[in-house]
Formats: sequence, structure tokens, C-alpha cells
Amino acid sequence: MRNLPPLHALRAFEAAARHLHFARAADELGLTPTAISHQVRQLEAILGVDLFYRFPRPVRLSPAGEKLFPVLRTSLDQIAGTIDQLTVSPSGAPLRLSVTMAFASRWLMSRLPRLREETGLNITVEAADLPADLHASDIDMAIRYAGHPDGQAEWHRLFADSIIPVCAPNLVTTTQPSTPDAVLTLPLLQYRWKSASGHAPSWGRWHAQAGATAALPSVTQQFSEEIHAIDAAVSGQGAVLASQYLVADLLAAGQLVQLSDIALPGLTYWAVFLTTHPRKDRLEHLLDWFRHQN
Repeated sequence: MRNLPPLHALRAFEAAARHLHFARAADELGLTPTAISHQVRQLEAILGVDLFYRFPRPVRLSPAGEKLFPVLRTSLDQIAGTIDQLTVSPSGAPLRLSVTMAFASRWLMSRLPRLREETGLNITVEAADLPADLHASDIDMAIRYAGHPDGQAEWHRLFADSIIPVCAPNLVTTTQPSTPDAVLTLPLLQYRWKSASGHAPSWGRWHAQAGATAALPSVTQQFSEEIHAIDAAVSGQGAVLASQYLVADLLAAGQLVQLSDIALPGLTYWAVFLTTHPRKDRLEHLLDWFRHQN
């Protein structure tokens, strides 16, 4: 007979370990933070070990917690995946694809009809700037923009990005690449980068990489959203440093021009899904389509 702790205590620990936050685990499981804390304490009492270091905050996993968490997470994913396989679902049920707002608007939307036609897949697009939790939601695949995989799912490299300076064509008098000093005479637009990285694109970084001799001017307009900064550039308000993939269609249509070949390194677009996903063959079909868009 298996000697297992209560399932509710294991689920509470797994959610708390995944979020490293008892209140977020409580929201996911429909419980109170106090209930999560009691269930984790119950599990610790049964096992005779501490699973978390609670002080100083924020909470973090103990060595015992780090050993138990990945095994438990994988096991619960496998249970959920098997149950999904046994559950009768409508034929051709849509795949739920999580993407950022900017990626949805500037890259995916124009390609969505072709995606459906070429893959035969029914896709529901979930656009949000907060990363989807694949373990706790009904999202099937997420497109992530990151430097490296986080190890909690299958990460498949799609496109390595570069950050390029662009503006509307009416702001420049030539289609030839401008000198760095000439680029910096334009009104400069900037936005707050949401990806977790110490190398967010900025005109200061571009100024240094380009070897510009002129003093760095002040940014003309700040935006909270990348997509709004790109829209402002299209309307002729100034130059912006933007992902080459997010402005590719605008460049092809002549709504933007690339000001210089000097680029900042970007992060990487990844397709992410769970190894235990019950419709993994369909996800791999979708993955193959994305890889052929580069």
C-alpha cells in the first residue's frame, strides 16, 4: 500500500511552491491563504521536514521542498493530462494560445488566417502581458519573450530578436541608413520594457553601441506600452527602438523605415507547453508552423 500524504496537502504545497506565494496559491485553488498555510504545515508535520523558508520574506523552498516540488509538479501534470485524454471533448476543440498584446497585434493577427488555413487548427488567442501559468490554466501553448528557458515546461526556440531604430518615412529625407548622430536628432520615443531583463532597450544603450559623438538628447515621449510607442512612430511622432519582428510588416508596407543597421540584441521568442499535454501532437504541428515563419 502506498504511503502518501493527503492529496489536498500535496496540491497546496505544489501551488505554493510554483508561485512562491501563499496568497496566489490560495487564489488558484479557491482557498484562503490561512488554509494553504495550514495544509502545508500539515504536510511538513507528516514528512518531518520544513518545505519552505518563511523568513526573511519572500518565502523560498528549503532543500527538501526543492526536491519534492518538481516531482510533484510533474506528477500532477501527468494526472491532469491523462484525465483530459479520458474526458470526451468536442472534435476540433480549439487550442488556446497565450501571447503578449504587442505580439498579437503586430505579428500574429495578420498571419492568423494563414495559420488556420495551413495547419487546419482552431486557435483561440489569449492576449495578455502577464505570463500565463501553464500548470494552473487552460492555456495550451504560450509564446514567451525571454533570454533563457525557466525549466518548468518544454521551451522551443522560435526567433532570436534584434532591437532596431525605426521611424515614419516622412521624418527622413533619404532611404539610406542614417549616421548615429543624425538618428539622434529626431524626436526620440521610448517605452517601459516588461520582460524581466537587465538589458532593456534604451536610447542610452543604443547611443553607446553606435559610438555616437553627439550628446544623448532627452527622450521626447515615454510610453508604458511598446505597442503604443510603435503606433506613435507610425504616426510620425518620432523614432523608436523596436523588435524587428514586431515592426517587420510595417517596414514591408513602407509605414516605417529602418534608420540604421546598428541594432541592440533582443531576447528570444519561444513556444512553451507542457510535456504532459494530452494534445501534444497538435502543439508540435503548431510549433512547426511557427518555426517556418522566420
